[in-house]
Amino acid sequence: MVPAGQPLLCQPTSSAVSSILISGTVQTLPPIIIQLMIEIKDKYGTAALIISHDMNCVKLASDYVVILLEGKCYAYGKYEELKKNQDEKIRQFFE
Repeated sequence: MVPAGQPLLCQPTSSAVSSILISGTVQTLPPIIIQLMIEIKDKYGTAALIISHDMNCVKLASDYVVILLEGKCYAYGKYEELKKNQDEKIRQFFE
């Protein structure tokens, strides 16, 4: 079993979900972590689950976005699709 907060690494042919806490770090660190996550994804075919209110971080690192409201999935799609959505509850995340 992998301890909570530790990345889960699998064979390159498997997919893995890793979690990295970047909240509260200095402003220059998250882009470095995001770039590393993208490189790992491309090299090993893994996936990452990113939970963030920072939509710039989400835009850089995500293929798909899930917007949660009151603990439930409110919207799902690609970043640019959701950004163009006219629903006021979705728009608030992009303004």
